[in-house]
Amino acid sequence: MKQHRNFWFFLGTLLLMILAVPAATSHAASGTFKVGMEAGYPPFNWTQNDASNGAVKIQGNSTYANGYDVQMAKKVAKSLNKKLVIVKTEWDGLQPALTSGKLDAIIAGMSPTAQRRKAIDFTDTYYHSKLVIIVRKNSKYAQATSLKDFKNAKLTAQLNTYHYTALNQIKGVIKEPAMKDFSAMRVALESGTIDGYVSEKPEGISVTSANPNVKMIEFKGTNGFKTNPEDTDLAIGLRKNDPDRVKINAALAKISQSERDKIMDNAVNEQPKTNGDSENWFVAILKQYGNMLLKGTGVTLLISMVGTIVGFLIGLLVAIIRTIPVAGNRFRRGLLKVVDWLLSVYIEVFRGTPMIVQAAVLYYGAAQAFGWNMDRLVAALLIVSINTGAYLSEIMRGGIISVNAGQFEAAHALGMTHLQTMTKIILPQAVRNSLPAVTNEFVINIKDTSVLSIISVSELFFTGSTIAGQNFQFFHTYLVICLIYLVLTFTITRILRLVERRLDGPQNYNVMANQNQVSAPTDNN
Repeated sequence: MKQHRNFWFFLGTLLLMILAVPAATSHAASGTFKVGMEAGYPPFNWTQNDASNGAVKIQGNSTYANGYDVQMAKKVAKSLNKKLVIVKTEWDGLQPALTSGKLDAIIAGMSPTAQRRKAIDFTDTYYHSKLVIIVRKNSKYAQATSLKDFKNAKLTAQLNTYHYTALNQIKGVIKEPAMKDFSAMRVALESGTIDGYVSEKPEGISVTSANPNVKMIEFKGTNGFKTNPEDTDLAIGLRKNDPDRVKINAALAKISQSERDKIMDNAVNEQPKTNGDSENWFVAILKQYGNMLLKGTGVTLLISMVGTIVGFLIGLLVAIIRTIPVAGNRFRRGLLKVVDWLLSVYIEVFRGTPMIVQAAVLYYGAAQAFGWNMDRLVAALLIVSINTGAYLSEIMRGGIISVNAGQFEAAHALGMTHLQTMTKIILPQAVRNSLPAVTNEFVINIKDTSVLSIISVSELFFTGSTIAGQNFQFFHTYLVICLIYLVLTFTITRILRLVERRLDGPQNYNVMANQNQVSAPTDNN
């Protein structure tokens, strides 16, 4: 009985931990101008640790955004007499975030292509761009002067951009799959899996100034890409029929070309620089980005811990319901079958679809379909909890079924109800039997939080990608991220193994020995 009390005390403690986590949804505040950007595409936009050089704090984060896009956004917000709010968002999430009302505008180096105009509106151009190709300085393509020189070259570009479509103009090119962001392309280029990627000149200047091992290939005259203004010019994305479009265009018209050039020159010069090679790379990364890594680690741990605890309780509840004996009157039997069918659908849906898709549907789909403007962190907690509950429900059901059926019969013979049997006899054993699988699910959740970058949750992997996009030390940065994940999973595994041993009770406990201590009845005959 003592072990059972320890179990329920432990379960109650977990429940209190859940209730201590506040849930909140974000609502669009009047008087604000919410602008979405990657904050990882220097010199247009990047993330930094302080407010130097006119940087703007990122919403829901302690870091700041700066760059050409940020400075232009400040001017637009001032003309609208609104407070600028920067919302850090993955490239693929920018358009859904805008159409669902989570953003007021996209200022992220986006071209107003005909395909995008079907879903959103655009302002006048705020930057005239030019396509270039970034290659390794020691490759055979470093001396290229024409697109013809890239025959048989393995090239790529960012997903859902004109840059990738422009590769079709190169005859004989090996068109590698598009990549989600520039950080991924820089990693691929440095590792040699691609020969180059299509970019814009400011980004080319940025990457070559930060990494001496790459080179930007510019083209003259007809030797380069054939483009239309809608493909290379950058504009501000707005929702359809946005009433502020005229005011924003008027604000852009007041910014002269010389002023725009000056803003871009400042952005190139002010972008984050890596520490010199004289300092150990590990120490340099921790010194420069330690604060960001610590916060990203905290978010990862919070999401995985709350998701596992809530998922455990969901799974436990579902398992209890699905193991209720189908007996009694016709209405009760019918109701149990319907509930069991609904729970089976829940389990199959969430176990049969990737968490990354579930996150996108919940965060963006709910906003577009029902107008639920949910906070990113709350959405992450919900999706991890529900997903974990689907997996753990089957694990807990297996744990309940694994308990000897004779214990059910004995409890019922003593007059105990099904609920009493479950809470006092079956569940403590089932939970203990299932704890190794729950531990494994916790470890999986720590790693799977990385997929939440689809909704731009600033967890560890998303933070690491941001850092790698700034310091161009991709291998070193991801190695640090790998070590942090390893420390988290190793520590959590050891802690939960201690909990398992605690629930096991003392090793010298012997049931038969305790029974022998009971005095035998006296024979009065």
